[in-house]
Parts: sequence; C-alpha cells; structure tokens
Amino acid sequence: MAMKKAAIFGAQTLFGSPVSSPFARHLHASSGSKKIVGVFYKANEYAAMNPNFVGCAENALGIRDWLESKGHEYIVTDDKEGPNCELEKHIPDLHVLISTPFHPAYVTAERIKKAKNLQLLLTAGIGSDHIDLKAAAAAGLTVAEITGSNTVSVAEDELMRVLILVRNFLPGHHQVINGEWNVAAICHRAYDLEGKTVGTVGAGRIGKLLLQRLKPFNCNLLYHDRLKMDPDTESQIGAKFEEDLDAMLPKCDIIVMNMPLTEKTKGMFNKERIAKCKKGVLIVNNARGALMDTQAIADACTSGHIAGYSGDVWYPQPAPKDHPWRYMPNQAMTPHTSGTTIDGQLRYAAGTKDMLDRYFKGEDFPAQNYIVKEGQLASQYR
Repeated sequence: MAMKKAAIFGAQTLFGSPVSSPFARHLHASSGSKKIVGVFYKANEYAAMNPNFVGCAENALGIRDWLESKGHEYIVTDDKEGPNCELEKHIPDLHVLISTPFHPAYVTAERIKKAKNLQLLLTAGIGSDHIDLKAAAAAGLTVAEITGSNTVSVAEDELMRVLILVRNFLPGHHQVINGEWNVAAICHRAYDLEGKTVGTVGAGRIGKLLLQRLKPFNCNLLYHDRLKMDPDTESQIGAKFEEDLDAMLPKCDIIVMNMPLTEKTKGMFNKERIAKCKKGVLIVNNARGALMDTQAIADACTSGHIAGYSGDVWYPQPAPKDHPWRYMPNQAMTPHTSGTTIDGQLRYAAGTKDMLDRYFKGEDFPAQNYIVKEGQLASQYR
C-alpha cells in the first residue's frame, strides 16, 4: 500500500514541502512478511528480575509474540560493531531496524547502501543521531522515533544530577563505603541550589520539564534555544530567554545540556567555549556525549575550571575502558540509563508497537515522530 500523501500542518512545519526522492524506498510499498531486526543491550541475569524490563535484548520490547503471530521475522541482538557482527549479517535483507540510544546501532552510509530492502529506521526512545540522516534521506528511507516517551525520565535524572553536583554528594557516599568520616572534605564545596543561576542549552520537551522542576528551588533560570517560548509558557516557568549562548554561559553556576546532536552542534563545547564559562561551573549532560570535546572536558575538570561534570551520555557508546571521562576528577558519570527506566521502557515499547502497526497498515506516523520523511530532515537536525 502506498504511503498516504495527505500532509498535515504539523508535518509541513517540521519538514517543509514534501520532496519526492528519485531513490525513495516507499515505506509501505509491499505487503507480506517483513524482516525486523532489533538491537538492544543484553541484560543477562537481570532480564528475568522484572517482568516489565522490556528494553533489553532478552525481552525485546515485549513484541516478539505479536510480530511472529503476524508472520514477520524478528531478529534481536546486542552484537552491533565490526564487519563480522551479528547485525552486519542481517543488513542486506532486513526491512526494519529498531535501535535505542542506550545501545545504539550506528547506521552509516555504507550500511544504508548495503541494506537494499531497508524501509524504516526506528528509534525506541528519543534521539536518532546514531543514524547518518543525510544518507537515509538521500536513500528515501523513513527515520522515526518515539517522541516524548522518556522525556520525564531524562528530566528527573537531570534534576538529580544537578543536586548531586551542587551538594557534593558522591565524595560523602564514597566515604561511607570506605569506612571514613570527614565532614570537611565534603562540605568545603557543598552549596544550596536556591539562588543559583541554572541555564539549559536547549529548551525542547526535556529542557522545559527540567525548568519546571527547578522552579520550586527558587533558582534563576535561563535558557538558550533556536526558538523562544511563547510568553505564557515563559512566564509560567519563570525562565529568561538568552539568544546568545556565549553571553549566557558566564552567567551560569550550572549548565544543563538539552541540545540535539547535529553536524552543527557536534563538539560545540570545546576549549574556547568552556573558557567562557564561569570558573567552578557545574555541567550536566544527558543529551549526547559528542556535543562535548572529550579531552577539553577532561582537562577543564582536572584544572578545576569545571568543578563538577555529570551525565550518562558518551561517545562512542558503550564507552571504552580508556575513555578519559571515567578517570577525570569531580565527575558523576554513569552508563546511559536516564531514559531507560522501567517506566520509560514501557512507554517506548508501546510506542514502537504502535508505529510498527501503523507501518504494516500503511498509515502515517504521528507527525512529531518523524525524523526523516520523504527525503526531508526534521528541522532540529538541519
């Protein structure tokens, strides 16, 4: 069944006028059995500990029985790197590839070229920067994600990290584990959040939720984004718009990254931009690791220009054992977990099932879920 062509205003706003690619692989051009490959992190002994732990390879979003009952083939693996990996074996004949930001299957132009049957690249979660979006658009592929599925999960995690850094929590926790008791070693750099200036770089769905959650702490709230909030929302949140990022940075005691990773934003926090930040700044980054110059962040933490850095995003992922962020001082890093809480998993698993159902029926996806549609990239990725 051919893809419906009726354009709605929201899609026009995000993508502009539809463009017909001469190489388009029509999303619903053929019926019959589809080969669907899912790439998820392996849970091993933890897979059976919670029936709602659906985001791992073993439980495969909880959609295996449903897919197979409809006659589709569903291959699931965590093996995604290198020319001999399990994913590579299925690239030539898969129709749909499902991946997550937590264990991303990097979809390069080379892989897209090999995937002759590929029609849909679907992110179970938010963030499709593990895909070469320009190559996907040029090939006429559809790229989509489950927009909004884990925004609450990430925003809550960001708030937690802000408090962990401000209160210098981790050294105290480590003292308890190590049998120590040294109050001074913690409190010489522990502060209240109230009265501090917090700036978010990016104020989309997650950024707005974070600002709303920070408001009761009586912080001074700033935000930089390509779009200014409407006056009512801005007044309700109590945040001030900063058009110039470099002018905002020196004002901030705490900076939170909520910017999508694009060609324009990759490495945006380099040595020069970090130097514009206040000495002793705290930085939280749950957006994407590649927004940062890896070594510049490590050097600034070592020198003390950055007094604390926390986040759960790295580049690449999983992070290699010699990644400098593992060993830099005053860090509160974790593996990429903020958006894959059990509640978040249930939301993006349900969203993935809904999207696949629409795909099989030849129906359009919700407009906000498209990242690439009919050769056009969503505006935030241009």
